[in-house]
Amino acid sequence: MQLSIILLLLLVLYIVFTSENKWEAFKIIISAGAIALFIRTFFFQPFTIPSGSMIPTLLIGDFIFVSQYKYGYSKYSLPFSLPLIKGRILEKKPKRGDVVVFKTPNDNRTDYVKTLIGLPGDKIQVKDGMLYINHTIVDRDSILNSSIKVHNNYLNEFDYVEILPNGKKHIVRELKGDNSSSDNTIVYTVPENNFFLMGDNRDNSIDSRVLNYVGFVPFENLIGKAEIIFFSIDKKNYGLKNFWKWRIRFDRIGKILNKKVNMYYES
Repeated sequence: MQLSIILLLLLVLYIVFTSENKWEAFKIIISAGAIALFIRTFFFQPFTIPSGSMIPTLLIGDFIFVSQYKYGYSKYSLPFSLPLIKGRILEKKPKRGDVVVFKTPNDNRTDYVKTLIGLPGDKIQVKDGMLYINHTIVDRDSILNSSIKVHNNYLNEFDYVEILPNGKKHIVRELKGDNSSSDNTIVYTVPENNFFLMGDNRDNSIDSRVLNYVGFVPFENLIGKAEIIFFSIDKKNYGLKNFWKWRIRFDRIGKILNKKVNMYYES
């Protein structure tokens, strides 16, 4: 939401300072604002990635478009989460492996992005770093055994291609190996109309494994499906005072999430 407001303010400032007729500028601003609000509510909303919980799928500084219509609409589809929609309308069920943006159930305000792992009724567990869905181990293969590295400069020896039960593939990172604090969990049974989501950076993600903060995510809390990276910037830990040292990641612009891993990887 904050990113939408920033982009709209930049557009307003540009129009005001480049227009000779202020009344015409005002009409343009109102029209542009209405169009932007319509697109943001019903079609696509921009988000930025502030943390590394989805590395290597999403990097800090990636800007993504999220499709609002993929799962239907709830109050969280509206600006400021206005309570004008009860439950969910025009609902469409998400699929396992979707990269999803949602409001955390802990406060219903904070936006998170994770990969959808568990559907209603599923039993999810992590044992020795391996993911189990309904008591069946989920296959994974080291990225070192794959040719994907040729197509992605952001992978390393800690990365694995994980193949979910529906055949959807995505890349996960096990930076601390298979014996970190989050690599052995209880069995989670996903309640009706809820979902279980995990970060692809498995050892550095607060997700549904943390029941007292994220836990199971109600369908109503889903905002949409992350589709494409439209911009990416590497700040390299430099603040605004040294913004000229930031680097644009041109090779990530236009990347459709998880497209290449499903096109090029042969299990």
